[in-house]
Amino acid sequence: MNAFVSLLGANRNYRNTWIGQVVSEIGDHFNNIAVFSLALANTKSGLVVSGIMLARAIPAMLIGPAAGVVLDRMDRKRVMIASDLTRAAVALAFIFTVHRGHTWLLYLLSALLMGASPFFTAGRAAILPTIATREELHTANSLTQTTQWTTLAIGTFLGGASVGQFGYVWAFAGNSLSFLISAFCISRLFLPGRGFQPARRAITEADVVRPWHEYAEGLRYMRGIPLVMGLMLINVGWATGGGAAQILFSIFGEIVFKRGPSGLGTVWGFAGVGLLAGGAVGYRIGRRLSFAQYKRTIALCYIVHGGSYILFSQARGFGWALLFIALSRAGVGVSSVLNMSQLLRIIPDEFRGRVFATMDSLTWSVMLLSMTAAGWATEYWSPRLIGAVAGALSSSTAIFWAWAHLTGRLPAPEPKGVEPEEIEVHAEPAG
Repeated sequence: MNAFVSLLGANRNYRNTWIGQVVSEIGDHFNNIAVFSLALANTKSGLVVSGIMLARAIPAMLIGPAAGVVLDRMDRKRVMIASDLTRAAVALAFIFTVHRGHTWLLYLLSALLMGASPFFTAGRAAILPTIATREELHTANSLTQTTQWTTLAIGTFLGGASVGQFGYVWAFAGNSLSFLISAFCISRLFLPGRGFQPARRAITEADVVRPWHEYAEGLRYMRGIPLVMGLMLINVGWATGGGAAQILFSIFGEIVFKRGPSGLGTVWGFAGVGLLAGGAVGYRIGRRLSFAQYKRTIALCYIVHGGSYILFSQARGFGWALLFIALSRAGVGVSSVLNMSQLLRIIPDEFRGRVFATMDSLTWSVMLLSMTAAGWATEYWSPRLIGAVAGALSSSTAIFWAWAHLTGRLPAPEPKGVEPEEIEVHAEPAG
């Protein structure tokens, strides 16, 4: 905790990024709870929830590669601000869905909101090694992810309670305001020299008119680093069950346990608590693990994650379900902090946008298929059966990862994530 406080106190750029993250992500979860609760209240159909999740996944999948190229070509700070302003306008437009019962508008606005998101989320990951020193990087990554899960817990608890108490309009208006605050915080970032323009060779005329060549260059880089490829593949393995899990959270809270918006918010909130606890563990052990120990820990995390999700899906009491969902997400929290720390250390600046955007895009692609299958399955089978299958699929990731480790296919990569000349961090002036 002291390291987190020291980082926020000394590093102005990171502090502004962090404040924007806190506000915008809490607003995001207000939006999520409001949208899914509104859809279920109007239709009582898990298939509609699946459709909204698909409407969010498809743009993230399709736009991710383009976002990566843009972030590795243009000023990342400006791209992130443009993403925030776009999302503020779209978030406010959700108000028109409240009293008119237009489910199709939930699909459209969800697609637009997620279409703008990769430019910000991949951008935030790409600038992190630039605004944090090598010594601060593990702490900054851990705090960024821990904050993400803290806001999940707080945002979903508050979102469920506020939707029940004040209605949907306030949730959507608050989400819009949060993006404006985030844009203001990002506008206050400053680095001398090239600022947030990525380090790269000069863009030729061919690059301008054929951005696919730049993206293909990024794919070749990823394919050439075994650990990057391995992490991309375990994201795919997790997403085979993870997509279904996103839909089932809402169905279990609203329908299986019959607790309305507050139940939905509580399930998501305990998931956030689990992620937060896992993130804290990941931060503590991350500096001490050898590379071999790191790889064994990742395999264990996915076994815990999938196995606990199966127990969550079969729990008859709401309290037991909350305990198991928290434990399941704790496994994800540990692995996420450890994996992201590895990526930030090894990926050079000129490839960061494409790598993070591609990973997000590929994960969303597989989640899309998982969501589609789960949404269709809810019309024929019980949520408990679907949840058990989803947990088993997510756990299967551990088998691939352990095999790659034991057969020597995951050698330790050379760290290229932070170069000395990239570190341009400003502390607060004395006095």
